[in-house]
Amino acid sequence: MTRTQIGVRTVVPRWIRGCTLLLTIMCVALVTGCGTIPKRAPLPEGLSNNAEIAGIPRARAWGDEPFSWTDEWFALSREQLQTRYPAVYGKDHNYLAISGGGSNGAFTAGLLLGWTETGTRPDFSAVTGISTGALIAPFAFLGSDYDATLKELYTGISTEDILTERGFWSGFYGLQSDALANTKPLQKLLKKYITPKIMEAIAEEYRKGRQLDIGTTNLDAGRPVIWSIGRIAASGHPKALDLIRDLLLASASIPVAFPPVLVEVEANGQVYDELHVDGGGSTQIFMYPVGLDFGRALNKLEVKSPPNIYLIRNSPIDPKYSEVEPGITNIAGRTIDSLIRTQGIGDIYRMYYQTKRDGLSYHLAYIPDDFKEKSKEPFDKEYMGKLFDFGYRLAKDGYPWLKYPPGAEVE
Repeated sequence: MTRTQIGVRTVVPRWIRGCTLLLTIMCVALVTGCGTIPKRAPLPEGLSNNAEIAGIPRARAWGDEPFSWTDEWFALSREQLQTRYPAVYGKDHNYLAISGGGSNGAFTAGLLLGWTETGTRPDFSAVTGISTGALIAPFAFLGSDYDATLKELYTGISTEDILTERGFWSGFYGLQSDALANTKPLQKLLKKYITPKIMEAIAEEYRKGRQLDIGTTNLDAGRPVIWSIGRIAASGHPKALDLIRDLLLASASIPVAFPPVLVEVEANGQVYDELHVDGGGSTQIFMYPVGLDFGRALNKLEVKSPPNIYLIRNSPIDPKYSEVEPGITNIAGRTIDSLIRTQGIGDIYRMYYQTKRDGLSYHLAYIPDDFKEKSKEPFDKEYMGKLFDFGYRLAKDGYPWLKYPPGAEVE
């Protein structure tokens, strides 16, 4: 559409408008039979609280309410807790929560490697991730031995390694399609990096009591879901590795842009499925549900010092002025960017007050305004390399973690 066609009311004869409508309807009808949406056996609403991954109980939980097994956990004896959580019982705790942000995940990757260089990076008792943060989380969880992998992932890939566009006709007429692009390249990447060896390393740490969780959005329920990747890895289930890869893919699957992921579940002896997408659809960053009495859990684990929680927001905080050209895609893109930014700010404030309530020491990092580079494509290798180097230098020089969100300087 040209600029002269936008914002100028053009008088079109009624018969031409009618033919255009008819042609559009015909085109839609033609693609109805060749869409890419898979057939479903959706989980009925009434069973949503009972469904589980077959053979892996407690693999996941709702992210907006206390875990259903909370009372059972608090009933465990001191001896049972010491046996189940040897790496965290009676020890100092450090947690890491990584947000979404697409290619901006290069900031976290650089920050982690620079942190390693200082010699002060802790072994995290728990790591969580959303979207690109979910892709980083397994390697952050496993520690600095995997720094080279993180660097490779966030400086050595480009858009073609993540997605393949489906083209104009699929995007414009494909009302029966599920996305504008497919993620086969990303699936290939996940198979390369999330290996049986990686899964077993995660399982080993989980058996010590450390936690690795990622978030998705259950599109059917419209709710956040927390997945225990450690529990899945340690389950011994023959399809555990495939499930972990699928969940990482789901957490990074931006709705409309990327296809959602079908996750098979079981309820009342029947097999159903759920539709899962980017965890950023419900929250940009998380550690544990707000309703959970985490302070009580810390007392139960005999954690003596206030735990440190490190939040990394893969985005600037302040809005950036940008002239928007008229047009649906430009307006929609700018609106979504604004929604994600403000949602992310709301999440870091929520977590600030949540951690103050529960006695945790809050630390926040985000992309500062003095990083001026701009990306030329969704996953611009040059941009990611510069952002990685920027985060690396910040951490190596001693990153000044914020003790509160910007604008909340009240203790």
